[in-house]
Amino acid sequence: MKRLIAALIQNNRGTSAVEMGLICALIVLAMLTALQGFANETQSTWNIVASASHNSNAGSSGA
Repeated sequence: MKRLIAALIQNNRGTSAVEMGLICALIVLAMLTALQGFANETQSTWNIVASASHNSNAGSSGA
């Protein structure tokens, strides 16, 4: 049992997988942050379009 634990401690094969997992997690977090900013900007743009469209329609109908 003692040899098994010593072998697991000295084994470095899993280290690369853990590092790659952490790198992938950081990339995903960066992508989600960028996507959230893009979504907010897109929503703001469509709100401006909707407001301009509403104002245009209200002005042409005489209301």
